[in-house]
Amino acid sequence: MTRVKRSVMANKRRKNLLKRAKGFKGHAGTKFRMAKERLLKAESNAYKSRRLRKRDFKRLWIVRINGALKQIGSELNYSTFMYGLKEAKIVLNRKSLSQMAIVDIEAFKKLEVAAKKFAVKRKK
Repeated sequence: MTRVKRSVMANKRRKNLLKRAKGFKGHAGTKFRMAKERLLKAESNAYKSRRLRKRDFKRLWIVRINGALKQIGSELNYSTFMYGLKEAKIVLNRKSLSQMAIVDIEAFKKLEVAAKKFAVKRKK
């Protein structure tokens, strides 16, 4: 069997890894072993953060909707507003409701009136 020299592939692998670690602090961007460890951690955090970002945006949209309800002087809070919309068979996601609250407050007020009709029935 012929002998295989690994230097070309090993250098290619190291160079690729160090390229991905470019910009890391201290030796984490220059030394292979440390760069490898930091990349494992960085990729793990990136995976987690992609899921956390969705959570954070959902939280932001909810805060915006609730804030808009307070701004227009509604007696509804976020949860009763969403319940009223659901009962009124108005299907809008939080992102579009949040955007509407910022850009088109008049349309948002109409939604609030529609939601209030059904939310009040719940209280009785």
